[in-house]
Amino acid sequence: MADRNPRILAPFFGPQPVLPPQVMRTLLLVSLGLFFENYDLSLLNAALPQIAADFGVSVSDTGPYLGAIRLGGIGAFLLIPFADRIGRRFTFLVCLAGMSLATFATALAATPLQFTIFQMVCRVFLLTAATLAVVILVEELPAGQRGGGIALLGILGGIGFGMGALLYAAIDVLPFGWRTLYAIGVLPVFLLPFLRRALHETRRFEAARGVAPASAREILAEWVAPIVDLARKSPRRAVAVGLTGALGALSGISFHQYTSWFVREYHGWSPGQFALLIFGGGLIGMLGNVLGGRGSDRFGRRRIAFIGCMGMPACIALFCLGPAQTLVVSWGLAVLFGSAAEIVLRTVATELFPTLYRATAGGWLVLVQTAGWSLGLLLSSVLSQSDADLPRVIAGLSLASIGAGVVFVALVPETRGRELEELD
Repeated sequence: MADRNPRILAPFFGPQPVLPPQVMRTLLLVSLGLFFENYDLSLLNAALPQIAADFGVSVSDTGPYLGAIRLGGIGAFLLIPFADRIGRRFTFLVCLAGMSLATFATALAATPLQFTIFQMVCRVFLLTAATLAVVILVEELPAGQRGGGIALLGILGGIGFGMGALLYAAIDVLPFGWRTLYAIGVLPVFLLPFLRRALHETRRFEAARGVAPASAREILAEWVAPIVDLARKSPRRAVAVGLTGALGALSGISFHQYTSWFVREYHGWSPGQFALLIFGGGLIGMLGNVLGGRGSDRFGRRRIAFIGCMGMPACIALFCLGPAQTLVVSWGLAVLFGSAAEIVLRTVATELFPTLYRATAGGWLVLVQTAGWSLGLLLSSVLSQSDADLPRVIAGLSLASIGAGVVFVALVPETRGRELEELD
């Protein structure tokens, strides 16, 4: 089996998980979706100064716009339950198409309102696709390798973030600047015929769903059933995951959103230097996927999540308030700790719930994270009297991560090494 797995990780990341060939194939296919998800996310983070300047908006006043964009997660929560009725594969492919078309439409936005609306729509499909990628892998991976497989997905998808940073380095010479970067996001549309042939439905979903709805009316009638099941049958688990997700989202969103602006305004960095930060710090940060994935398979989900949640605030404070010499390392370590906690949370949020509403449980995590993201961006705007206040506000908001770690350890059951049917 090991000989059939392509070597796709550099030795820097340690041993590569050994997976059944069909599972590895599925992982590589859904990673394409996460690649473009991360590419789109990187653009709003990196090109925020140029986008704000183009629309005549001060960076410290972008919080409400960015918060509104994040509210696209509400739409994702409403869309994801369809995956528990009509299938993960079909919904995933629809979301790839919607995400790429909305990204392309963003390039044509003429006003801040249009930009916000297009990005909200994009966020609906983007978050749904990202959630379903994890669900698909959790349902296909062996129990002892779920964390490692999700980590590999995170590493491969994270390359898209690096690609966005690489292209951003050339933003001053690209025709139409940031708009060209968004126009490139249409590429997944051209991959759909290949993905439609190559990606199959998960075995667990095929076994659990029974007779598929025969009409659009039946699909709509059954849409609410997974949401009701989640609320009635697993309320304690849903609350535990929800509290952790909301606090974690609030703690880190402003740090990620304003990184490009911070290094440009406070340290005079060029787009090329920002790209080097993403690549240099990103190599450190990607190890968080390994820690959150293989580390949680070995040492337990709760222990690794706690370490990640506790370590991130100190690194964010050092990045925002420390000397320029520490920027790359502190940014990389903040991403490392945050990624480790996020990998564990995404995995647990799907492991803990039965197949018939597992995707909906992932949507619940998206919904509460959406609330945390929007609140974090709104607070960063409200608490900052001027651009000069933002670094201190960002460092202060990151302390919410400590609460996320405490809630996770206190309320979330350990899932390491347990089959999904046992966890049901």
